[in-house]
Amino acid sequence: MDREVYNKNNVLKSHDVRYFLTSLDPGQVTAKGLQKLIRDHWQVETSLHFVKDRWWDEDRHYLERPGLGEVFLALTNGALSVLRLVQKPGEPLTETAENYHFRPESALKTFGFCPE
Repeated sequence: MDREVYNKNNVLKSHDVRYFLTSLDPGQVTAKGLQKLIRDHWQVETSLHFVKDRWWDEDRHYLERPGLGEVFLALTNGALSVLRLVQKPGEPLTETAENYHFRPESALKTFGFCPE
């Protein structure tokens, strides 16, 4: 798969070729279909793992108590899910989280824990 990255002035910044292996029969999938499968796979990486790894720095958390890692994982997954539910259209997820972080009263109002 060829990948080209352009800047905002439509000037080519980089070009690379990526190779993928699949067990699909070439007669079962078109080039467009294969490209969709690859993009769908990476959508999980960019929408979930990237946020947790880069933004919340999840990979650097080291928990020694048995079972605590699973609890931490459940809490971060829950927090991410809730943020996605209340995220305004077009607003970055980081902005949603920071708004609630710096104004916790707005989070309480959003979730019905505080009267208007």
